[in-house]
Amino acid sequence: MKNIKVIYLITLLLTGCSGFLDEEFRGQIVGNSSLSTVEGLDAALVGTYKGLGNTWATGFLHPTAIGATMGGEDVTTHKASNKQEFREFDQFAVSAGNSRTGNLYNGCYKAIQGANNIITNYEATVGDPTLINNIAGEAYFIRALSYYWLVRLYGSIPFLTTAEYSNDLLTIGKTAPAEVYALIESDLLAAEQMLPIKKRDPGRPNIGSAKALLADVYLTKGGWPIKDPTAYAKAAAKAKEVIDNRVAYGFGLMPTFDAVFDNNPEVATLEEYVFQISSFQSIGGNTNYGFSAMPGDIAGWDDYFPEINFYLNFPEGPRKTKTFRTQFVLDDGSTLQWQQTQTKHPYYGKFWIKGDVKNYVSSLPFVMMRYAHVLTIYAEAKARSGGPDQQAYDAINAIRTRAGLSPLTGLGADAFAAAVVQERAWEFAGERTRWFDLVRLEMVEAANANKHPDDLNPINAITREDYTFPLPISETLANPNLGD
Repeated sequence: MKNIKVIYLITLLLTGCSGFLDEEFRGQIVGNSSLSTVEGLDAALVGTYKGLGNTWATGFLHPTAIGATMGGEDVTTHKASNKQEFREFDQFAVSAGNSRTGNLYNGCYKAIQGANNIITNYEATVGDPTLINNIAGEAYFIRALSYYWLVRLYGSIPFLTTAEYSNDLLTIGKTAPAEVYALIESDLLAAEQMLPIKKRDPGRPNIGSAKALLADVYLTKGGWPIKDPTAYAKAAAKAKEVIDNRVAYGFGLMPTFDAVFDNNPEVATLEEYVFQISSFQSIGGNTNYGFSAMPGDIAGWDDYFPEINFYLNFPEGPRKTKTFRTQFVLDDGSTLQWQQTQTKHPYYGKFWIKGDVKNYVSSLPFVMMRYAHVLTIYAEAKARSGGPDQQAYDAINAIRTRAGLSPLTGLGADAFAAAVVQERAWEFAGERTRWFDLVRLEMVEAANANKHPDDLNPINAITREDYTFPLPISETLANPNLGD
């Protein structure tokens, strides 16, 4: 019991959130005795996932993560209404009291706390050694994924790898990104050795998931703020491992872009999903789809939608048709064009529930990475580490062909890399990737110049300080060492 209370206290210290006391801990088992059996270890793992998937509270099952990436030119929000915290992201004026960024921060640290507990104790667990290794591999993956989001969003952050309480946690300082990235890499290399070839369930990672995430980590390390040019070759090599073994891992491109975003709640997963958060790992449902992506003119919430120039410049074809909604049927049967909506914007049709169901929540999984992303990682990283080869062309052209575009040919390394980055912007429009590309390539300022008059603009000139967010005020008030 002492160990359970200690772990719980650590979480309270991390979150600085009194509301955490009221949270229901279904599935989350902590303490050495509870982790002594493989059943207890696996139950604790399910609880660990819940930090990433608590609707309206922590993690990713609400539009907070999309809001946090509104500094990219692919997504914006309502100019008025109740979207002030979303507007802070889009206008580069994020306050320490923004509850949206706090939701991500708290969720990731809750997941890290659970992962630390499993990683610390799994070697003493009794049961099937293969399953124990699989569970520990998932914990390493979750910890890496959580720290990856935190370090990209906040830069220097509190850094914890222990499940045991010490008084030092009360005055912990911030750790620079380089050390955090070293742990992320180490965790994913460990996960590669422990995870199964096939996923245990659709919402769990496998070896391919760990390799894919590590490839993305290496690609990011090649840019700002780490700027390690040797990381590009590592990114290409790791992405190639995934591509070459995609059949064994169960990965592949869906034949059409429409099929990727059919958004049928009765379908648990697709071969294109490298990693997803599923309903069995969450508290509540996925609210990123449905009302959040719909205009207020038809009872939607106007949480997020594309910027106008991004939509206008988007290449024509089946991918554009599926990505956006530009006309809407009102209750009286009349049709409203996007220019006539209250926001005067098109919307992201790729996030509407199948059958245009009007609801605020669904059982759809939240997709954290698609196989198409792995293809773009290989193509870009290969171009930045010696120039594109035929496999790099094949990778990016598979995506372009599916989108109804002509293949890339005969480009130099720099031009090819730039074309891949732009292709990723189109392919993953609104999927929380563009912002991170702009940051690592130091293109944030250029992407936010010359906006359409009907879009939000930065309040002040953008600087490198705007590339990351301030830590939540609850953290800095509780521990001055976490302040600037």
